[in-house]
Amino acid sequence: MTVVLRGALDVQTMGGLWRELEARLRPLKAAALELDATGLRLCGGGGLALLRFLKTGGFTPMAKVTVRGLGEDLDQLLWLFADEDSEAAATERRRTPSLPEEIGSSVRASVRDLREQVAFLGKMAAELGGGMLHPERFRWREVKRLCITAGANALPIVSLLSLLVGLMLGFESAAPLAQFGAQIFIANMVAFGAVRELGPMMTAIMLAGRSGAAFAAEIGTMKVNEELAALTTMGLDPIRFLALQRVTAGMILTPLLTVYTMLAGMLGGTLVMLGLGFSISEIYNQMIASVHLHDIQFGLSKSMVFGAIFSGVGCLRGFQTGQGPIAVGVSATRAVVSSILLIILADTVFAAVSFLVS
Repeated sequence: MTVVLRGALDVQTMGGLWRELEARLRPLKAAALELDATGLRLCGGGGLALLRFLKTGGFTPMAKVTVRGLGEDLDQLLWLFADEDSEAAATERRRTPSLPEEIGSSVRASVRDLREQVAFLGKMAAELGGGMLHPERFRWREVKRLCITAGANALPIVSLLSLLVGLMLGFESAAPLAQFGAQIFIANMVAFGAVRELGPMMTAIMLAGRSGAAFAAEIGTMKVNEELAALTTMGLDPIRFLALQRVTAGMILTPLLTVYTMLAGMLGGTLVMLGLGFSISEIYNQMIASVHLHDIQFGLSKSMVFGAIFSGVGCLRGFQTGQGPIAVGVSATRAVVSSILLIILADTVFAAVSFLVS
């Protein structure tokens, strides 16, 4: 069987020709196929790719394929792709790793990531300690800018979500407590939850998704553009120059936003109780009776730790950014997932320690 190719074979014509050849050749069970390329004008790599596919039996796997009439230059270029290379690449693509290999790769990657986290944590602790002894190391103007972009600009969404969560808690608890005539304790539950748990954790999770991902994307983009290498060449430590300011800003802005989250959550519960017929004075007295100064201190202490977690993890994932068009997105995703996991884990530790101490 002979296939005659004529005219230009470029991006515009290759798609239609590929579909036509596939429709005509695949149903046939030809033992031999001859490609006549005497009048063919190749205008790009796409045409060469089609010829290569035809030559290797892509449409006629049982046929012996020969090519004639191809120019000397294009013929040499076509034969640069050896059959052994194509077969090796196909075999490599088809091979799937075994279960022990996948487990070993995962464990090795986890150990490597843990080692990098410990090294980064030690470096950040040393930089923060040195910064406290030498405040001039901090670029306070950059810290202020980060507090505005990562904290002040997040105030509307943090306040709205906290208000809605407070409303939800009030509505969900109203019916069960009404069975015991104890709806007045909605105020106690909402206030205590907002100060001890809702405020710190909700704020940290929202900042991890909003600002932690931004930190990872910013530093990751700088690494992809080789700006981090330029900083190192100039004798500037990227951790001190970039991460120190972001972690400091995270530890400052998270407790401040947590205060707004606490107030917004309590406001949501207050609105529910007002709708149930309770007065402002009753709600206020119940909230004051259930929340003490040490509860507020406990919540703010947790929020500072959570701020260090999401900002530090965001910076670390940015420094770990690889190469390629999706590397920055992968780093931002890893930053959010790792931050939320560590925040919940740290909150669990705080709850356990609080239970054992009290």
